[in-house]
Amino acid sequence: MPASPDPALGLNYRPTLPRRMDWRIGCVGSGFIMRDCHLVAYRNAGFNPIAIASRNETTAKEVATLHGIPTVQSIDAVLANADVEILDVAVPPDAQPDLIRQAVRVGKGRLRGILAQKPLALSVGVARELVALCADAGVTLAVNQNMRFDQSVRAAKDVLNQGWLGEPVLATIDMRAVPHWMPWAEGLSSLSTFVMSIHHLDTFRYWLGTPDRVLASTRPDPRTKFPHRDGLNLYILEYDSSARASAWDDVWAGPCKEGIAGDNAIRWRVEGTDGLMQGTIGWPKYPERAPSTLQFSTRDSNGWQFPKWDDVWFPDAFVGTMAQLLVAVEQGTEPEISGRDNIETVALCEAVFAAATQHRVVSMSDILGGA
Repeated sequence: MPASPDPALGLNYRPTLPRRMDWRIGCVGSGFIMRDCHLVAYRNAGFNPIAIASRNETTAKEVATLHGIPTVQSIDAVLANADVEILDVAVPPDAQPDLIRQAVRVGKGRLRGILAQKPLALSVGVARELVALCADAGVTLAVNQNMRFDQSVRAAKDVLNQGWLGEPVLATIDMRAVPHWMPWAEGLSSLSTFVMSIHHLDTFRYWLGTPDRVLASTRPDPRTKFPHRDGLNLYILEYDSSARASAWDDVWAGPCKEGIAGDNAIRWRVEGTDGLMQGTIGWPKYPERAPSTLQFSTRDSNGWQFPKWDDVWFPDAFVGTMAQLLVAVEQGTEPEISGRDNIETVALCEAVFAAATQHRVVSMSDILGGA
């Protein structure tokens, strides 16, 4: 009997899994992203979370019961737990650096890897410090830039890697969707750039590399009542190669939460000299399982090609972010989304925020210092 045709057209959109699935994972944080994304994905993949901690012990116990995690401890106790080999961090970005510093200090010689949340830090300086700290301690540091494991984003990268589009000319992301800002976001120096736009900025880096210059504009979000400088973000990324990337991160999306019929969606497109591809991101329909989509057409294809999959970004992509860390630990290599790589995503966030709030073109070399 002939094999069924591959609906994904052979594209590489799933992560590589580690050889060993029982790495002992300690989890810090028990909010939505840990409860409904990390731990759902880990159980589906067969990973092994053994302990969990949170500032709220009651919530940690509830999440432990929900996901069958045997041990609930204080944060200090999980960081010092002799059985924990891998640390999975899901805390607010302003609290994350101190937690990583403590984890490296108390886990010396035992802790093998840390999966940090994005943003790794709120400044390039702190991000570099954390990367150096982990490297000196022999701890593999990876960052949970989970949109890189959205199935359409990853498949699109494979199309680019195959060279089917030729030389990239223009990449765009058009977001009209309303994030749920967590309470901790009110205390940050940046709202949209380091919390929402960081997904798209890192995706552009994943597809095209780090740009050379940034132009940007921002305005407050009418729906968000606490003071903030960056709400709706518009930005253009310039590459010396002549490629361009641009996004409209519209977190207002019209008064769709106030009674009008809305049109919430995220659409993306990449044009090259030999073809183009475009797609949608299914996340705005969460908790409905809505797969992201991709279609592409090239000089050599017979019209549009439509790869398909059943996986979704939330929660399935979170298998990939943990798997890429575990594979790196096993192989002694850099993770796909290493802390070192993520310094440039943090720098790109800094550049967009500076360009938008200071009304100027920002060179990435000014942020990275020529590094």
